[in-house]
Amino acid sequence: MAAGWVKATRQGEVALLVLGGAWTLDGLRALDAELARTLRGEPMPRVRFDADAIDRLDTAGAWLIARTERALAARGAVVEPVELSAEWRELLGLARAVPDEPLPAPPPVGIMALLIRLGAATVHAGHEALLLVTFLGQIMVAAGRTLVQPWRLRGAAVVRQIERTGVDALPIVGLLAFLIGIVLSFQGADQLRRFGAEIFAVNLLGISVLRELGVLLTAIIVAGRSGSSFTAQIGAMEVNEEIDALRTIGLDPIEVLVLPRVIGLVITLPLLTVFANLMALLGGCLMVVVALDVPAAQVLRQLAGSVTTTTLWVGLVKAPVFAFLIAMVGCYEGMRVSRSADSVGRLTTTSVVLSIFLVILVDALFSVLFVQLGI
Repeated sequence: MAAGWVKATRQGEVALLVLGGAWTLDGLRALDAELARTLRGEPMPRVRFDADAIDRLDTAGAWLIARTERALAARGAVVEPVELSAEWRELLGLARAVPDEPLPAPPPVGIMALLIRLGAATVHAGHEALLLVTFLGQIMVAAGRTLVQPWRLRGAAVVRQIERTGVDALPIVGLLAFLIGIVLSFQGADQLRRFGAEIFAVNLLGISVLRELGVLLTAIIVAGRSGSSFTAQIGAMEVNEEIDALRTIGLDPIEVLVLPRVIGLVITLPLLTVFANLMALLGGCLMVVVALDVPAAQVLRQLAGSVTTTTLWVGLVKAPVFAFLIAMVGCYEGMRVSRSADSVGRLTTTSVVLSIFLVILVDALFSVLFVQLGI
């Protein structure tokens, strides 16, 4: 049986493509190349096919004919569809129904899949970091505008945020700090008992709480409580198109919604940190007095001798920075919410995770800085 072939002739304005031979998978590569050479010639405003000379046709050949028809039509030619005998007409119809799209690449496996996921995650993280820095710039612009025109700041909104993020958070922050102080003193005394130095559990408690644990514990609680609340509140407004309404009436959502929350939390978190420090020291000292039977006066003297003003300020200086990060991330994720409830829940979770990550990262950077400064 003769191999497949293609011949192109002209009949006035009509290009006649004569197809013949065996249009099967075996000769598909040669037929494809021949068709490509034929179609690269002069423009064909009208094309007619003559397929009477085809001796044999399979699925591959039918697909090649259908693809040629679509290619000519895409170039603007008027194509008279190929007419085949009844034996092959149904096969060509099925080929015409298949879209001319490449098959999807097989999914990567093994180390390649891991590298692709790692690269995609890195690119996504970089993109998110860039957007977060852009949002930071918008907050700085709004803050600068408020400094120049103080009457633009909504004092009532700031006070309301102080109440919600500070006063309403006192019970949970105080309770958890008290329990953490108890646990820290108990575990520290249990380890120091081996050396007969149980009383130094008070030193461990005072330094660790005032320098690190107090502010870090408070920031994590606030990130889970207030940061998620910021995202949910602003996200719900985004879903209800209230933020679009603010823009429509000429108000800046950053100035109206974000700035009061940022300022309120920056004021609140240092105060919450002081409260958490006091509750953790109270719980730890009570544990030492009760469990070790040490007089309260001696515990207080030991605590006063182990901590200094610098110890307190090393912890407190981190609080405004942590507060700014938590408020910024919470508001940023809220502004990214799309018009769906699912988006609110997903981005609220992202807000808490990202806030806690940034808080711990910045805390580590503060620790390195303080070591370098000898504090």
